[in-house]
Amino acid sequence: LGGLLTTVLAFREIGGWGPFVEAAGDKLHTVLPLNHPEMPWLAVFVGGLWIPNLFYWGLNQFITQRTLAAGSLSQAQRGIFLAAGIKLLIPFIIVFPGIIAAELYAGQIEIADQAYPVLIRELLPAGLTGIMFAALFGAVMSSLDSMLNSAATIFTIDLYQRFRAPDASQQRLVKVGRVATAVLVVIGCLWAPLVAAAGSVFQYIQMFWGFISPGIVAAFAFGMLSPRTPPLAAKGGMLLGVPVYGLLLWRFPDVAFLHHMAITFIAIALFMGLVTRLAPGEPREMARGTTGVNLTPAPGARLWAAAVVVGAAGLYVFFW
Repeated sequence: LGGLLTTVLAFREIGGWGPFVEAAGDKLHTVLPLNHPEMPWLAVFVGGLWIPNLFYWGLNQFITQRTLAAGSLSQAQRGIFLAAGIKLLIPFIIVFPGIIAAELYAGQIEIADQAYPVLIRELLPAGLTGIMFAALFGAVMSSLDSMLNSAATIFTIDLYQRFRAPDASQQRLVKVGRVATAVLVVIGCLWAPLVAAAGSVFQYIQMFWGFISPGIVAAFAFGMLSPRTPPLAAKGGMLLGVPVYGLLLWRFPDVAFLHHMAITFIAIALFMGLVTRLAPGEPREMARGTTGVNLTPAPGARLWAAAVVVGAAGLYVFFW
């Protein structure tokens, strides 16, 4: 609601939709030139943009853990549809106000990440300003909490318990998880100045994901589509993605990082395909009906899924 209020006030300040479109210019277009440094059209429709999207919303632990915690398949699907519907509002409550802020308060904005806070400070009255900043802080803390929980869980369960203390008690694992969380917070604080020096925090984060997202997407894709892909292929592919992506960033810094992601994904897929061909594993069977969870789909699940797809496609067509 706060985001919608900010959008309404921002449009009133700039004079409505017509002046906004005139001032925004090419910022409203989703189809940008092939040599665009950030979002070339090839990457948007058939290239690298699919990789971070599939990774973040479908394979990222601190996102998917919320869905996996659902009591049934129906609850999980309804939660996803609700989140997807809200996601379709992002252009209206985040992107448009940011563009308006850049037009109205360009002299007060030094980096892109300051646009929305400046807009809130200038447009909202004192009481609402405090509420909005509190909401933003809460959203950031919620995401940070999920990330730290996921990272600490991976370290505690997949590394510490597996390789160091297989027989560790639950109390011991909880203590190790807390220590891991504290260490991660300290590392994050020490790393923050480097992120700030990079310019846009959002852009930096998206670029950094490229070191791991192509490998994870490829591993899941082969795991679902090829029952004979051995674990070695997935592990090797994820390790291979780090130097390949880093080399592309170093050798071709002027090329959009989404292209680097796509090339890295292709390299990993070729590697995994070769390993699967030369050293195939034993065929795997999917376990069914062993979790005790009600797997009955939500009523109208396909209809809601189609509505989300049509809504997303409609945004691209409208802002072509």
